[in-house]
Amino acid sequence: MADDELRDWLALTLVPGLGPRLTDMLMQHFRTPAAIRRADEHALRAVPHVGDKLSSQFAAALRTVDVDAELELMRQFGVTALVKGTPEYPRHLTTIDDAPPVLYVRGAFSPADVNAVAVIGSRACTSYGLRITKRLCVELAKNGYTVVSGLARGIDGEAHKGALEGGGRTVAVLAGGLSKIYPPEHKELAERVAASGALISETPMAMAPQPGMFHARNRLISGLALGVVVVEANERSGTLITAGHAAEQNRELFAFPGNVDSAASGGTLALIRNHGAKLIRNIDDLLEDLQRFPTTPPPPEPADAQPAEAGPPPGMDDAQGRAWAFLTEVRHFDVLMREMAMTVPELTRVLMGMEMKKWVRRLPGNQYERR
Repeated sequence: MADDELRDWLALTLVPGLGPRLTDMLMQHFRTPAAIRRADEHALRAVPHVGDKLSSQFAAALRTVDVDAELELMRQFGVTALVKGTPEYPRHLTTIDDAPPVLYVRGAFSPADVNAVAVIGSRACTSYGLRITKRLCVELAKNGYTVVSGLARGIDGEAHKGALEGGGRTVAVLAGGLSKIYPPEHKELAERVAASGALISETPMAMAPQPGMFHARNRLISGLALGVVVVEANERSGTLITAGHAAEQNRELFAFPGNVDSAASGGTLALIRNHGAKLIRNIDDLLEDLQRFPTTPPPPEPADAQPAEAGPPPGMDDAQGRAWAFLTEVRHFDVLMREMAMTVPELTRVLMGMEMKKWVRRLPGNQYERR
């Protein structure tokens, strides 16, 4: 890719509020990132879903973004950028419907990463969860699988450590930019991951992680993998959001059962009982299933795969029916929470269940719409 074209892609990445879906719409309209950069407010307004407010914001941002500063930060931290549609872009990510137009990468992807498994779980895990995670990821690495996780405290960090101990590759997906590692106590671990695999992010170099960005990050963890293994998660764990992405992306979902008396295992038990996760007892169970997978995941279902329905889908409980009624248009999580008078954990559980059944989809910016 020519340097000028890469600069144009980076400029789009630096525009606040311009996520993967809107970028795709702009590309369909203007055909090239250079044409998008040259577009004025009037031209931007002609693109579907870009109204007066966004067209004004995008036009102003495109005139002022500092691509040179971004490139300098990338140089300082040894980061490269992969653009969707180029041969270097991870193959599995091309099958999800909201793949980032640009990925920031420290380290490198390998053809071997087509055999990747995501291993995730709670930050507030038990010694049992840490032990199982380490054992599993050591064996995954020894069997040639790349371990993908989120570099978070708890299960994620242990997954990366296990892959490294097993002499294999591991990929860490960060919510914030790659100029500052989060959590800070995993800076040394991040260095080891970059040396044996890759650190990646879809956000600009200097952007600090915000709460809503972790949910968006989770779709990349599942999107990079053949399947997702949940080792330990309580019923309110954000890990279950990744499980929802796995279902939407046609990725196989696995779960270790855990102790039925432990609250730390409530989420994994619910995934097995209510959402079709495959119970695994050990690495042999997992390898048996993984060996049946093709190395290229199936394509996502077309947007019109399900016919429009006059009313809500059958099988909804009261809370899901209320959420469906409010989603006559795209709504932000916070707006739904206020309208439905629910807490964050309550609404998260409702929406995750609806995502898994493909009744709703989550959009960038923590927004939701009917499927």
